[in-house]
Amino acid sequence: MPVMNFLTQCVFDAGALKQLSKLAKARGITRPFIVTDAGIKASGILAKVEDALGVAPAGVFAETVPNPTETQTRLATSLYKESGADGIIAVGGGSSMDHAKAIGLMASHSEPLETYAAIVGGAKLVGKIPPLIAIPTTAGTGSEVSVGMVIIMENGRKETFASPNLIPLVALCDPDLTLGLPPGLTAATGMDALTHCIEAVLTPAINPPAEGIGYDGAHRAFGMGMLKRAVKDGSDEEARWHMMMASYEGALAFVKGLGGVHALSHAAGRLQDKKLHHGTLNAVFLPHILRFHNGAADEKYVRLRQAMGLKPGADLADAIQDLNDAIGIPRNLSAMGLSGSDGPGIVEYALNDLAHAGNPRPMSADDYARVYETALN
Repeated sequence: MPVMNFLTQCVFDAGALKQLSKLAKARGITRPFIVTDAGIKASGILAKVEDALGVAPAGVFAETVPNPTETQTRLATSLYKESGADGIIAVGGGSSMDHAKAIGLMASHSEPLETYAAIVGGAKLVGKIPPLIAIPTTAGTGSEVSVGMVIIMENGRKETFASPNLIPLVALCDPDLTLGLPPGLTAATGMDALTHCIEAVLTPAINPPAEGIGYDGAHRAFGMGMLKRAVKDGSDEEARWHMMMASYEGALAFVKGLGGVHALSHAAGRLQDKKLHHGTLNAVFLPHILRFHNGAADEKYVRLRQAMGLKPGADLADAIQDLNDAIGIPRNLSAMGLSGSDGPGIVEYALNDLAHAGNPRPMSADDYARVYETALN
């Protein structure tokens, strides 16, 4: 029997950052600990957040790395505890928001982090974490409203953690914070959002409200051309608004689940020496997974074409590839630094990733290997 949850508050509009002080106080956050990254600090966004708070933060951790790690989370958790903070404010893209969730989990739970991983049934062990407000500065992951986080563990695995208790109490979505985001990052994060919408629609779990939201997000990003517009002109306020909404909707939609694109991108993203962007990996894998699943969800492919403004019978995979080309996404995995020798490890990991279960058509090791090979060159 389906269980459908949409559990948190979202304050969404240009200028929403002005509401931060009131929102924090209403959630009992009087000594906030800010989690962000060096780029956000250098851009001046951190200073804007501190100004909007109206109080000095108990502490700031501004060194979050892309694809946050268990090792760094342990360090940041110690700083959080030492600061005497009573809540967390995450500022940045998916990495900072996931890192903030991990800090909250480690600060409030005594078992090793791996105990709470979704793949080992750890979701049922995740209790309440300190109050968390998430302020996204990219339009991609939707972590500000998602039940999950992804952390690279010290054992080398890239683990997914999922629980309603990991959803921030408030998502403060201010599209103005994404104005001027570089074209490359706009493209990569935007394709992450679009992939969330499409994979959430295609996964066979039953959740019509989430599925409808996925179609709407795909319509905004692709059908209305807002991703192309945001990449072309970083100051396009309308495009930034719609892309932040598509990102938000993508995360609401993927409560249904994800699929092979994310299984593969999680597997490749765990290779720390490659420093691969999750959204770019999704963009490259997406056309190939869409070709593999063609015929497995015909009605959904029809509705996706409609939502995306494509002609009846249009090839979805070709449409995504054309979009990738138009916004500067690399043509293949080789251009990102992956090679054939990386394939077996990526395939093995993908088979064990939580997203693997969401494929509309079952995928074997050979299937993943063929997809990887076609995406490679």
